[in-house]
Amino acid sequence: MGPDQTNQLEQIRKLHERISSTSIDYWFKNSNINTWEFWFTLGLFIIPLIALYFLIDRRKALLIGFFGFNIHMWFHYADIFCVTNGLVIYPYKLIPFLPASVSLDTSFIPVTFMLLYQWTLNNRRNYYLYATAYSFFLSFLFKPALVTFGLFRLYKGMNYFYIFLIFLGVSFLSKWVTNLFLHFQQERQKEPTYGQKISIKKLFLKKEKAK
Repeated sequence: MGPDQTNQLEQIRKLHERISSTSIDYWFKNSNINTWEFWFTLGLFIIPLIALYFLIDRRKALLIGFFGFNIHMWFHYADIFCVTNGLVIYPYKLIPFLPASVSLDTSFIPVTFMLLYQWTLNNRRNYYLYATAYSFFLSFLFKPALVTFGLFRLYKGMNYFYIFLIFLGVSFLSKWVTNLFLHFQQERQKEPTYGQKISIKKLFLKKEKAK
């Protein structure tokens, strides 16, 4: 590693450290437990998890959980990209040193999409249709409500239509990845296990001896 690269890397490290320190200082002054916004974000984190505990279909818990993890992962990446590039910001957060919203990225958005996915599975409904409708609700009703109450801000030409495309992309991509792994699982289940192969071989040998 050359000296120029080392200097640039050190500048980036110091900037990250400075941003983290500034964010923590801001949180203690403006977004701490003495504000109603903190308790609202805490509610957005806890209440969906409690609802999921009681409402999840335990027969499909692994499938729904895998789908929910995909929603969390892709939405979190998209959210971090938007925040770090100055497109959006969350003035009030549950954890100060993380750039995105923990309440939305790890609880509210994944859990609500998980319950939507579960409902479409159990009722044999078109997931893509309802995911599009829910993405529309999140983008053009939920997010504007957050902006109205000062919990979310848009910058640099970011708008609700772009947010809608993000929600749509995340919800579709998560479904496609889940379907891909379901396909892998079904293909594997069609193959005979090692024990089954041994049993078939023994049966064949017995028939040969009988002849």
